Amino acid sequence: MAPFLLAHEPAIRLGAFAGIFAVMALWETLAPRRRQAIGRWRRWPGNLGIVVLNSVLVRLLFPTAAVGVALFAETHGWGLLHVLKAPNWLAFGASVLLLDLAIYLQHVLFHAVPGLWRLHRMHHTDLEFDLTTGARFHPLEILLSLGIKLGVIVALGAPATAVLVFEVLLNATSMFNHGNVRLPVPLDRLLRRFLVTPDMHRVHHSWHPDETNSNFGFNLPWWDRLFGTYRAQPRDGHLDMTLGINQFRDPRELRLDLMLWQPFRGSTESYPINARPERTDDARMP
Repeated sequence: MAPFLLAHEPAIRLGAFAGIFAVMALWETLAPRRRQAIGRWRRWPGNLGIVVLNSVLVRLLFPTAAVGVALFAETHGWGLLHVLKAPNWLAFGASVLLLDLAIYLQHVLFHAVPGLWRLHRMHHTDLEFDLTTGARFHPLEILLSLGIKLGVIVALGAPATAVLVFEVLLNATSMFNHGNVRLPVPLDRLLRRFLVTPDMHRVHHSWHPDETNSNFGFNLPWWDRLFGTYRAQPRDGHLDMTLGINQFRDPRELRLDLMLWQPFRGSTESYPINARPERTDDARMP
């Protein structure tokens, strides 16, 4: 199993990404949730350019990625689950669950620390919200996040199969919950008990700082409810809410080169959780 995972992990992840991307793109075309003032032709070159850049960078710096690290830890018996001699089914389930919790906590951290928010805010400066927003992360954030994830994998002793499944799920749910897709309200209400839905996560991309600092989950919605960061709906409604933050609102900022330079420009404003602005963002709204 180990040689198979190492040999085919890139193909498995790429195949899953391409298939889910195609389905979500078609869904957005046939049943969009919101009308987009800035179309794909203006946004997608930068967003997809970031995907390519991040993929190449990760493969160059971490050629075996998360699955390889999990296999290495398993070979050496590292990690809590190996020490506890957890059965395979328990190790698998616990790893997927705890890795998701780690991603939630990391997401909160990137909103709480102004220096980390500088990296993460590029994800929030997209002026629309669709499946490509789910992959729009600054390369420095991707590398830092990967380092944190690898540390968690080693500390847990997560099985390589669980890591691969989690990676595929994370990519899939990120595209799904950033999708500009319409779901019937009863179905959305049911799904968000078990899965972060687009309407739930869209609140996180609201202009209002208190809404930006809510609904941090990517896969499972339970952490937001457990830690008190859940918000059911945006105050302005899904059709009328303003997406993004109050910085970098010129559509020219959607260019790849300007996106990469965003962490080094401007102040952190009031969006980090612990910020103390002199005036609120609501006062600046048009």
